[in-house]
Amino acid sequence: MSHITLVRHGQANTAARDEVSYDKLSPLGHQQASWLGAHLRDTGNHYPRVYCGTLVRHIETAASMGVADPVRDVRLNEIEYFTLAKLLEEQKGVVVPKDREGFVDHLPLTFAAWENDEIDSPPETFTEFETRVRSVLAEISQGSGPAIVVTSGGLISMAMRQVLGLDTRSMARVALAIMNTSLHRLHTIGPDLSPVLFNAIPHLEAPDRQYAQTHL
Repeated sequence: MSHITLVRHGQANTAARDEVSYDKLSPLGHQQASWLGAHLRDTGNHYPRVYCGTLVRHIETAASMGVADPVRDVRLNEIEYFTLAKLLEEQKGVVVPKDREGFVDHLPLTFAAWENDEIDSPPETFTEFETRVRSVLAEISQGSGPAIVVTSGGLISMAMRQVLGLDTRSMARVALAIMNTSLHRLHTIGPDLSPVLFNAIPHLEAPDRQYAQTHL
């Protein structure tokens, strides 16, 4: 059966406060991806079609998973969240948080401001992001055989918004929940994509690997 499995990249540089500094895997991120690749091979999961974004953390995750020659597509790249947050701070005085707890409130606020065109000169509009995610997933879904796609949490949350009809606040809550190297599967049911798996981390469930279950 043809389906799409979305994979969030491994843990990146958690100390970063800008797009460039964030865009590389930590040692743990490489390990998470290696364990995921081994799990997929051990369980006989075969993906004749492999895709990833063009960001370093996407390419490094695919390489550490051991997948060969992914098709790199810029439409699979993450939103520039650090850039949006900096613009929101400069324009609206919304301070960028320094811990995960702070992002619980900051992320939905940023998404709402972005969607409502309240952030001047963003890298892309919310509508442009929504459109590129829809187009790339539709294109991949029309191919033959299972596909695996290495991407980012923001894109996965937008995919879930589209297939489940989520509002923007719910989309932000989904984004906060998505774990590094987690699996999310979409099947074509009738004319539409439908979710059949969300945020699965079977490769990190063993007691000696639970320390590697990360969100940031």
